[in-house]
Amino acid sequence: MAFSEKQLSSIRRVVRDFCERRVPQEVRDQVRLLYTVEGQNVIICESRPNWRDPSKWQEADVAKLRYVAVSDEWKLYWKRASGKWWPYKTRTRSTTLSAMLTEIDGDEYGCFFG
Repeated sequence: MAFSEKQLSSIRRVVRDFCERRVPQEVRDQVRLLYTVEGQNVIICESRPNWRDPSKWQEADVAKLRYVAVSDEWKLYWKRASGKWWPYKTRTRSTTLSAMLTEIDGDEYGCFFG
C-alpha cells in the first residue's frame, strides 16, 4: 500500500527538515543529505563530490526507515559494509517518524555517520 498524499507531504516535510538541520548551509557544497521515498521505505543518503571528479556527486546510503502499516510503526535500519540493511538495535521501532530520526541523530553505535 502506497502512502497517501497527506502522509507523503508529512514525511517529506519531516525528513527534509532533518536533512537540512544535519548539514549546515556553509558546507553544503561539500556534503548533502538527501532522501527518497520508495514504497513503504524512506531512504536517507549522504552525497559528496567524487574525489576524482568533483563536478560529479556520489551517494552513500545512511539509513532506511520502513513503515509497517499492519502495526502502524516505523522500523530503522542501517547499511553494513556488505551492502545489506540491518535493524538498528533489535527493538528500534516507533509509531512516529520523528522518533526514528531522533535515533539517527543520537547514533550511539556510530552506524549512520561513523
